[in-house]
Amino acid sequence: MAMDTKIEIIKDCLIDAKKLRIAGEIIKEGGLVAFPTETVYGLGADALNADASKKIYEAKGRPCDNPLIVHIAEFSDLEKISGNVPPAARKLSDAFWPGPLTIIIEKNEKVPYETTGGMNTVAVRMPDHPIALALIRESGGYIAAPSANTSGRPSPTLAEHVAEDMHGKIPMILDGGAVGIGIESTIVDLTEEIPMILRPGYITQDMLEKVIGEVRMDPGIIASDSLRKPKAPGMKYKHYAPKADLVLIDGEEGRVIEKINELIAAAISEDKRVGVICTDESRSGYQAGQVISIGARNDEDAIAQHLYKILREFDDMEVDLIYSESFATPRMGQAIMNRLLKAAGHQVITV
Repeated sequence: MAMDTKIEIIKDCLIDAKKLRIAGEIIKEGGLVAFPTETVYGLGADALNADASKKIYEAKGRPCDNPLIVHIAEFSDLEKISGNVPPAARKLSDAFWPGPLTIIIEKNEKVPYETTGGMNTVAVRMPDHPIALALIRESGGYIAAPSANTSGRPSPTLAEHVAEDMHGKIPMILDGGAVGIGIESTIVDLTEEIPMILRPGYITQDMLEKVIGEVRMDPGIIASDSLRKPKAPGMKYKHYAPKADLVLIDGEEGRVIEKINELIAAAISEDKRVGVICTDESRSGYQAGQVISIGARNDEDAIAQHLYKILREFDDMEVDLIYSESFATPRMGQAIMNRLLKAAGHQVITV
């Protein structure tokens, strides 16, 4: 049965104590609240309540072996849910928390397997957003929160995106406006002998290595998904996907434009509606289809910030096919391409 979903607007992140108290009570009582973080909107529940975590999987239609990230507001709370906090965790938290970094450590008996997708490890982060931190404190200190979207769809970067997917399924959405970063946190597994990145994000391998020494990149990140049990959210499944079929075109810019124009013409001849994701610099090269620029090619932050919003815009336009340029930018290129490859189900044409 559908429930009434209340949307509470919190302007300019000015914390409204009454709204946050009500949201905190919903979580304490085992309910769900969607809230903004600096990366994407999260769908929060009490991380230490097995039934509450189950509600997240139900609302999202998410596979139950896909672990949830536990959000905390104090480093000391990390030590209460793990019997083994490695020194690297303290170093990384000093360097990057609050911020878009998730660490994986061993869990203790306080964290139910429903939260960790059946794993003996737990993924934890401290978000860099005043509304998120206030909500975590109001609700008891531990919020399990994946992105607040239907599983497999583009992650929400606006409260309206959350409402599209979650209206009638959850009691409350805290609307804090547009998020800052726009792609999910970097996930690093500290239970390996050499720490391993399981999901690339804003915090890069280079940044991590400056703090803790050698860090490996999981070889499955850019390759097609493996069949092994996922240690991190989204490792195993097609993710972030628009309703239309998405194909990436990779290569030298001029040839990419030429190839996409050729593909558009072929699709239009079959009466298909086509979307194109390009940059400000290449936009004028496309004469047909619904063309949306993701931003200037050298503005990596804008590319990351606009990606999911654009995929949702194409859903609203009801296009049948989307062709996207690839964005292998110097700093965040790996994170951006990781999201695009997953959204495309690894369909790439190299020219």
